Amino acid sequence: MSAKEVMLNVQQLREFIRDIPDFPKKGIIFKDITPLLKNGPALRFACDQLAKNFEGFKIDQVVGIESRGFIFSPVLAYLLGAGFVPVRKKGKLPAAKEAVSYALEYGEDSLEVHLDAVKKGTQIVIVDDLLATGGTAEAVIRLVEKLGASVLGLAFLVELKFLNGRERLRNYRIDSLIQY
Repeated sequence: MSAKEVMLNVQQLREFIRDIPDFPKKGIIFKDITPLLKNGPALRFACDQLAKNFEGFKIDQVVGIESRGFIFSPVLAYLLGAGFVPVRKKGKLPAAKEAVSYALEYGEDSLEVHLDAVKKGTQIVIVDDLLATGGTAEAVIRLVEKLGASVLGLAFLVELKFLNGRERLRNYRIDSLIQY
């Protein structure tokens, strides 16, 4: 083991998540993952653990949700020998696309994926940094299933259990590393 490598466990990853009160609005405690991202051993451990949860599955593609899901998705795709598919906010993709709108706590938003990104019968895992209410993940499920993909599961770095997002996604396998 080199001097840079450190043995970590999942509980220790909490040390790399900081709380930012009143962001993005008053009353919200934002879970900031940037301390984890800047720590090489912690980032490597988190990605390895997320990928481990899907070893042995036949996964064709890992679907990443903009924007912080993009940090983990390509790494998981690489580790799992799968392709990476970005799901982006409205207006960010150049080719023909499919869109889905969904409700937020403070309004509505839309996500898009290229029409040729996901084919019928494709087996996918959806990845994002955080599971809160589950609305964004549910919208992505609707989007990729509309194109014919099979969702094998969802992977999240952080889950805010008190917001019950898992209940909204109860028909799917959900793996999260850090729960609050």
